[in-house]
Amino acid sequence: MSLELAAAAAVCEPAPLTDLGTLLQVLWQFLSLSLFSLGGGNTLLAEYHHLAVAQYCWLSNAQFADVYALAEAAPGPSSMLVGLLGLGASWREGPLWALLTAYGAEAAILLPSTLLMVAACLSWKRLEHSPWRVAFERGMGPITLGILFAVGLKILRTADTNVPGVVVSLVVCVLMLRTRLSPILFMAVAGVLGGLGVINR
Repeated sequence: MSLELAAAAAVCEPAPLTDLGTLLQVLWQFLSLSLFSLGGGNTLLAEYHHLAVAQYCWLSNAQFADVYALAEAAPGPSSMLVGLLGLGASWREGPLWALLTAYGAEAAILLPSTLLMVAACLSWKRLEHSPWRVAFERGMGPITLGILFAVGLKILRTADTNVPGVVVSLVVCVLMLRTRLSPILFMAVAGVLGGLGVINR
């Protein structure tokens, strides 16, 4: 954990979402972020981390890493992370309020981007032979890959706080790039190492 995050955690009080104004503010932030989710929900991970850990203090750094791992391991879209953040944000206020916040946050992150994508798809076919479409697609590829690379680094910095964890992460990255082994195998091995206490946070 960086010194900035450690200092913030020492003085940070979780924002109470039982206040309707605070809840609406949170939902508005997810609504506005929705339109920037190029390449999928994971591209916004750094901002999710800032909101949940540094700004509103809903979760600790370790809890955020756990929630992210849970969202990635479960079947479904990567935006499931937002629902889990909403759940964690309001859990202190009780399960019903937590569920309301979770569904609200999930709808806020999915609706604008989904509507925009539907509108784009309806007109995209008409631009099939346009040089603008080709230029746009070629330009967005590297941008999206760059964002995803930055997200990967963010997760490494959030989750790996000891030398064995960093080594395991680097070995997995190399093997994923160089072999055709299933990611499930890496998850199983990391789970066993974690269970044995070789890697921990």
